[in-house]
Amino acid sequence: MPYYWFKAFHIIGVVVWFAGLFYLVRLFIYHVEAEAEPEPAATILKNQYSIMEKRLYRIITTPGMIVTVAMAIGLLWTNPEWLKQGWMHAKLGFVALLLFYHHYCARIMKQLWRGECKWGSKQLRALNEAPTLLLVVIVMLVIFKNQLPTDATTWLIAGLVLFMAVTIQLYARKRRLDQERELAAATAPVEASEQTPEPAQG
Repeated sequence: MPYYWFKAFHIIGVVVWFAGLFYLVRLFIYHVEAEAEPEPAATILKNQYSIMEKRLYRIITTPGMIVTVAMAIGLLWTNPEWLKQGWMHAKLGFVALLLFYHHYCARIMKQLWRGECKWGSKQLRALNEAPTLLLVVIVMLVIFKNQLPTDATTWLIAGLVLFMAVTIQLYARKRRLDQERELAAATAPVEASEQTPEPAQG
């Protein structure tokens, strides 16, 4: 019976943790893009995003991580033989990468608060794909264990995941270019009117 309790709350923790990670970096993107806004909108937006990031990280993302890890320890306690299997070693390695990603996000968040972040929105969008890839690999290892398939179906699924990631990046780039064109079109008449000489007073 303890195994099922550990498993249930482990899954709940994973869902909460990944939901937080996905949205956290998305807030970072909005935070960085707010720099391009005119004042006082830029300062207002950055302050609001800082509050949202802090609350998301402390109230949702980190508790989700803690529950996930604690319940995973409980699962390993009820099934110690898993620690002797290769799939579990691989899974723990990817989880270690995920934990590093979690704490690296905290570092980026603090840099944003201080106005010292060097990441651009394009780099952050690429970073936002990392937990998706880790999630896919970890779930595959848990489901298939040592019988991880390498047939055509597996490559098809991997290709679809890659296609989705590329599509998201292309859509984000298109939206950004559209916004830049709209901004340029909106400012062009203003600049033209400023350069038009006033009629001479006669």
